[in-house]
Amino acid sequence: MGLRAPARRRQEGERHATWLELFFDLVFVLALAAVAGRLGPHASPRPPDAAIAFGLFALVQWAWVGQVFHDSRYDPDDAPHRLIVLAAMAGAGAIAAGVGDAPDTLLLPVGYLVVRGSVLVQYLRARISSRSAGEVTTIYFTGFGLAWLMWLASLAAPAHIRPAIWISAFGIELVTPWLGIRRLARFPVDTAHLPERIGQFTIILLGVSLTDMLAALRDHPPPRAIAAALVAFVMPASIWWIYTTFVTTRLALPRLRGGQAYAYLHLPYGAALLFLGWSLGQIVRLAASGAPALPLTLRLLLAAAIITWVLSGLALGWVSLRSLPRRRLAAALPCIALVAVIVATITRPVVLLILLAAALAGYAIITSHQIRAVAVREQRR
Repeated sequence: MGLRAPARRRQEGERHATWLELFFDLVFVLALAAVAGRLGPHASPRPPDAAIAFGLFALVQWAWVGQVFHDSRYDPDDAPHRLIVLAAMAGAGAIAAGVGDAPDTLLLPVGYLVVRGSVLVQYLRARISSRSAGEVTTIYFTGFGLAWLMWLASLAAPAHIRPAIWISAFGIELVTPWLGIRRLARFPVDTAHLPERIGQFTIILLGVSLTDMLAALRDHPPPRAIAAALVAFVMPASIWWIYTTFVTTRLALPRLRGGQAYAYLHLPYGAALLFLGWSLGQIVRLAASGAPALPLTLRLLLAAAIITWVLSGLALGWVSLRSLPRRRLAAALPCIALVAVIVATITRPVVLLILLAAALAGYAIITSHQIRAVAVREQRR
């Protein structure tokens, strides 16, 4: 069977996720859970462990988003395409299996090579079938191809050198779309499909957060643990409320263009959700054990996750409107200050959770109302 032409998607605003794309997401749930596991079982993670977990998360999300960008421009959904994506899923499975032991295992780089190699093969199909795909694919072949070769070379490198090669290759991949941003803007992504897919990945991250909290509830948990988990649930629920309000108002669509800024801002946004879920799970465990106080490292990690999420949300709002309403800042800045004060002064697990949950719930109510008001104003223009 030869390469068949994948037709370029027209920007009709009606492109939705396929069953294959949803199937593709399942493997990444395991990879994200493995990344959270790199923070370890202890309530006071070391800064190097947190940095490694962030780097691995960025790698996993980038492996996922590369497929999304391809599918937002080209998606033939034929038999060869399905087989290539299934091969990418096998690579994602290798990534999930290798995250825990990286860089000592070759599963991580081999899996990443398979995932990124499958994307390059799909761009090759697009290039063969369509002259208009030439500019897009040339950019990706140049940057992503060079990075792919570096990942391949890392297989022969000693374990202590591999991270340096991976970071260099990953940096090249991150820079590539920005170097070709003007050309890519002439071939924009589907303005409905990309936000929907990134939103689905965000929901997956929130699901991983809930899994961390539920895992903290062992058999026959004491009432204080159940109470702590219920209070902690308010925080991811508040985040979900704001995010879905933002996505459903479709504020980002008119200015999405190539989608780079929108997708890249979801890197710190998503990492914040992952770290938030892990931190909440640890707090619930400590509450269940009757711990009188939370370690400073855990409180700082929790505060950093919440503040990063707030700032990333502000940045997404700015990208959508090319401005930031003063009312949005008037809500965000006090929320950040309140979170910092709570984390600095409160050490008791349940009390900390109650105060932070109240702060985020209030922020969700105010911000969601502001987003809807802005959406109505934009529609009237």
